[in-house]
Amino acid sequence: MEDVKQVGAAIPAVSQAFRDRLRNLRGMWRDIAVSLGKTPRISPELPADDAEVLREQMRDCLQGRGGEVSARVRAATLGRSYLALNDEGRRNFLRLLAEEFGTEAAQVDAAMAAVAAAKTPAARLVAERALRDALESPRQRLLTQFNALPEGVKFLVDMRAELLSLVKSDAAMQALEADLKELLSAWFDVGFLELQRITWRSPALILEKIMAYEAVHAIQGWRDLKNRLDSDRRLYAFFHPRMPDEPLIFVEVALVRGMAGNVHELLDEHAPVGDPSKADTAIFYSINNAQRGLVGISFGNFLIKRVVDSLSHEFPNLKAFATLSPLPGFRAWLDERLAEGEVKLLTPAEHRIVVALAQGLSVGTSLKAILSTPWVEDEGVADTLKGVLMRLCVRYLSEKREGTGRALDPVAHFHLSNGARIERLNWLADTSSKGMTQAVGMMVNYLYKLSDIEANHEAYTGQGRTAMSGPIRSLLKE
Repeated sequence: MEDVKQVGAAIPAVSQAFRDRLRNLRGMWRDIAVSLGKTPRISPELPADDAEVLREQMRDCLQGRGGEVSARVRAATLGRSYLALNDEGRRNFLRLLAEEFGTEAAQVDAAMAAVAAAKTPAARLVAERALRDALESPRQRLLTQFNALPEGVKFLVDMRAELLSLVKSDAAMQALEADLKELLSAWFDVGFLELQRITWRSPALILEKIMAYEAVHAIQGWRDLKNRLDSDRRLYAFFHPRMPDEPLIFVEVALVRGMAGNVHELLDEHAPVGDPSKADTAIFYSINNAQRGLVGISFGNFLIKRVVDSLSHEFPNLKAFATLSPLPGFRAWLDERLAEGEVKLLTPAEHRIVVALAQGLSVGTSLKAILSTPWVEDEGVADTLKGVLMRLCVRYLSEKREGTGRALDPVAHFHLSNGARIERLNWLADTSSKGMTQAVGMMVNYLYKLSDIEANHEAYTGQGRTAMSGPIRSLLKE
């Protein structure tokens, strides 16, 4: 759902679950690779001397000797070599693939010259075909071979997840990542995906992964998960045929009456179960991309549309479809603006309120100083700050990334580009540590009004106009 920008100089330490998956995958491919004979022993760090062994394995895969069985054996052998490496070794493996198995510059130049020199339509078609072939890098053909292996697609998704940590300011790694993204984009076209409802009767393996992948509102255990799968809730996920046990993206829905404005009430395990047949609103309160290796390959918008369609048929009485969403960047934005100058950010009336409040708390004279205290525990202080912070939050939601027309907030961009409108701000809707750190406790409802979705989408993507409700616009004008 969100734009992921996690980059660094090295692959981060992988989780124990990821290490377990690598070990299981190596075992799965052992029987395929065994017919090739004894696999050479390679140091986990993949030093230069051992890199020559993998270089030859890559060349063997590309030469394509024998039939499909031989190709699978060679791919499995190379894959097992990769899986046996540690963080440093996998980084060296990816660099080898990036720097030595790209396109041939001379071949591409010659193909482009042939296209320019073509004298007839038929000759140009032949030259264009040759150019397309020249632009397909050897590593693309190599990576495609893993598609034929059990769990091979998941292997490539995880490989891209690691690669994303290496692409900053590295042209070769960026080109490799682009090749891998192009392959995965074709394989994960929304037409191939299957929408499944997850219930308490779903396989335990799937339920465990839902618990592990939930990153918006962490699931505290089986009891919490069961509450989220009760009769007044729905959980839907997209799956790919080649990854049947791996949710790609999933959404959690509460069937309620009226617009929900507090996430603690939605997640309360002791709250009475509602009657879904009497619900008039479906609240999407958590949307999670489960596979980091599929970042930038968008299918979240299709998930929401499919879920709205499914719920509309199951519950014709539903009148509204809305989210209860976090504001992950608001507090960081606020801190940056306060550092630039509080007087410029606040109205004169707001500044007087803040100064008086800060002096009363004996913490200086600034909003930043107040926010560094446990202010939310004092109802009077919280009530005084409510109008100031809500106006600033609406201003944040209305800001665009420079030169793009995209909302600054990644969650806002996701929903606005899908045709929603900013409907309502909810004061102190999430007072958890995460909610306070990200957005001083605020959450926002994005409303999907079926009759306006297309118009909102066109206005946002075409003119950069943000759809807002009247109350939200009035806050912006204050």
